[in-house]
Amino acid sequence: MQRPRFLPDNMTLLLLTVVLIASFFPARDHVAAFFDQLSVWMIALLFFMHGAKLSREAVISGLTHWRLHLLVLAITFAVFPVIGIVIKPAVLPLLTPDLYMGILFLCMLPSTVQSSIAFTSVAKGNVSAAVCSASASNLFGIFLTPLLVSVLLKTTSGSGSSLDGMLKIIVQLLLPFVAGQLLRPLLQAWITKHAKVLKMVDQSSILLVVFVAFSEAVVQGLWTQVPLVMLISILIISATMLAIIMVMTTWASRRLGFNKEDEITIVFCGSKKSLASGVPMAKVLFSSGSVGLVLLPLMLFHQLQLMVCAVLAQRYAKREGA
Repeated sequence: MQRPRFLPDNMTLLLLTVVLIASFFPARDHVAAFFDQLSVWMIALLFFMHGAKLSREAVISGLTHWRLHLLVLAITFAVFPVIGIVIKPAVLPLLTPDLYMGILFLCMLPSTVQSSIAFTSVAKGNVSAAVCSASASNLFGIFLTPLLVSVLLKTTSGSGSSLDGMLKIIVQLLLPFVAGQLLRPLLQAWITKHAKVLKMVDQSSILLVVFVAFSEAVVQGLWTQVPLVMLISILIISATMLAIIMVMTTWASRRLGFNKEDEITIVFCGSKKSLASGVPMAKVLFSSGSVGLVLLPLMLFHQLQLMVCAVLAQRYAKREGA
């Protein structure tokens, strides 16, 4: 039976469940400390698997389409952050400083991999270019997102030293990623065979970090700081940013002479923001007291982008001569 279009995906339903559990039964004291330490190791494992799964062949084979990849990277790491900065005077009166920080943080994140490729495939776009572009976005994101955060937000992971923040990025994210890439030739067959199990590990890592972050936020009074009006405001702001980016990616791809298949790739890779990368990065980059609020805009934007792109992919697929 076909899944109703309005029903959220399984990962979103799991995230909502974890947020509800953390809201009513937040981890405290020694339990919270244990889960916090466990999440550090799970994040390292998550990025190790990202490195092991990233195909160097796919990246190398797509490098010839450099104009497309440069455009997607420019939109992801330049245009998006500029939009987040420009809208600050309009949105700051509607949100708390931590929630606005979450809006700006999602603007600095890399694109998604799986959903960008999946929607490009459904829409009959350039799938090989999507694989390369989304992979490159995540690879550069390991360096660019922390750099943008340090420059635009001037925040660290809690110790007050930017050097400590960068060291945590290197130890928890970069080194496991590089190790995964180096061991990919030995692990590739095993990864392919156990793809479903590894997907569960990926999702479990994200869910654990979300539970830890929201538990800390709930203990500090998250839901007294974020009334319903504020949640609606975040959704409206996210929808506005997504609409602006989709119009800009469509216009830019046509203006620069890309064909329809490349346009589809640019729209889907350029408009997405990665929850899988954003959750562990937030855990490393922000203080434990603010992570829950920082992640809230990203979670809402994530669901919104999936719903909009699902509809758009179907419309692209039905175009004449697809």
